[in-house]
Amino acid sequence: MLSEKLLDLAFTRAVTHGTLEMTTASGRLSTFGDGSEPRVSIRFTDLAAQMALCLHPELKLGELFVDGRLVIERGTILDLLQLLLQDTHGTLDELPLHRLRRIRSAMMRRAENNAARSRRNVAHHYDLDGRLYSLFLDGDRQYSCAYFDHADASLEEAQMAKKRHIAAKLMVDPGHSVLDIGSGWGGMGLYLAQVAEAGSVKGITLSQEQLEASRKRSATACLQDRVHFELQDYRATEGSFDRIVSVGMFEHVGVASYDAYFQASRKLLKEDGVMLLHTIGRSGMPYPTNPWITKYIFPGGHLPVLSEMMPAIERAGLIVTDVEILRLHYAYTLQAWRERFMAHREEVMRLYDERFCRIWECYLAMSESAFRWQDAVVFQLQLARRNDVVPLTRDYIAEREAALKEAEENMELMRSA
Repeated sequence: MLSEKLLDLAFTRAVTHGTLEMTTASGRLSTFGDGSEPRVSIRFTDLAAQMALCLHPELKLGELFVDGRLVIERGTILDLLQLLLQDTHGTLDELPLHRLRRIRSAMMRRAENNAARSRRNVAHHYDLDGRLYSLFLDGDRQYSCAYFDHADASLEEAQMAKKRHIAAKLMVDPGHSVLDIGSGWGGMGLYLAQVAEAGSVKGITLSQEQLEASRKRSATACLQDRVHFELQDYRATEGSFDRIVSVGMFEHVGVASYDAYFQASRKLLKEDGVMLLHTIGRSGMPYPTNPWITKYIFPGGHLPVLSEMMPAIERAGLIVTDVEILRLHYAYTLQAWRERFMAHREEVMRLYDERFCRIWECYLAMSESAFRWQDAVVFQLQLARRNDVVPLTRDYIAEREAALKEAEENMELMRSA
């Protein structure tokens, strides 16, 4: 049977460490790997599912798992992804039609994410029931890569360290005006106002749910006079800012809009200003975003490589003053999110349904695997309009982090007093 032969070929190439047991729809049992852990057993429920995986593995693996046509009888979806990716650093790319899919995906990602499409894409993921995110994120609802500055850091500590690290690179001083592009639930903006003592912070988002939550948080902290949040596209934003920060938003911009994004950033940044861009990317060659993730989780998204970003930065007249690449930090972050999500799975079921739970289990596992066994990383790019606004060495980052940490501790003492 053709689909069985193709699956045998693909799994033989992919699984060299660990053990994969596959039961086909006809009942045939095959084993791949070296017999070690992890051990995963899968079963196909129908012949069409087998051929679908052969023809479009990156899309169909997730769809078949969610639909229950690819049954994982031993192990988890993350265990299966580990077997398939840990040695190949890819997917089942040798299966038919892969080259044609790459060409088609490359053409599709050139479509511009205009303001209307961007808002629809954001609403698809971020305007879900707010209770969902409270079940697996930290208390500040930081929905981006944490920064594990010591080995035993908790998720909460690592997310605080991320904010501290970004604020240090931004060199925010008392009185500075800050623009937060893609402000999420407001945590970064509130940190810059409360701890770094920014004079004013404007956060912009395309999510109605996040906007309402951010405004409530600003009011609760009595910061309405200094921290404002707006439902606004970056292309429509006006003003002039000492600092610009953007965390976990650039992934949604799309290649065709990179010029517009960086040109808008330069226009909004003062001549002696500093910008910090924190975005997921890839360390390898340009490659289409996983089609399952694009279809079900983040429509319009793209993970850039530096060679895609740099030309647009240069054309905008911005200078790259610092680049840092965070590698496994997001894998640890996603592991914490996945474990918390699975621990609260019954509560998610009450909010949505079984299919939603399976989609999100798959999403979190796929994302974690991309950072553990593929080339997904996080870029932190520091940008400026002039080459003399950032110190000559990176010593200032540690110095400012220490001062910010002391300010955090003082604020905590005041709260507990």
